[in-house]
Amino acid sequence: MAITINIYYTGQNGAAMDFAQEMTESGVVADVRKEPGNLKYEYFFPMDDPETVLLIDRWEDQAAIDAHHKSEMMGRIAALRDKYHLRMRVERYQAL
Repeated sequence: MAITINIYYTGQNGAAMDFAQEMTESGVVADVRKEPGNLKYEYFFPMDDPETVLLIDRWEDQAAIDAHHKSEMMGRIAALRDKYHLRMRVERYQAL
């Protein structure tokens, strides 16, 4: 059963957009997309909230998410999140 995680990153003065841009330009996004079980890893920008970026992160199953969370990739993501002083709000959806 596929699992979709929506992560809303919110910051100040364009920090969330800068985070998404650095994630992409540094190759982190491409590396996550290559991880076993990753089905989607895309950023979107809400028109009514310029300080927030939405990440739609979809995985084949919980085991793929667990492996991702144990990977060195999570350290890179956390470091960038800290660099830009972002807050997160997470929603989780599971296909039936």
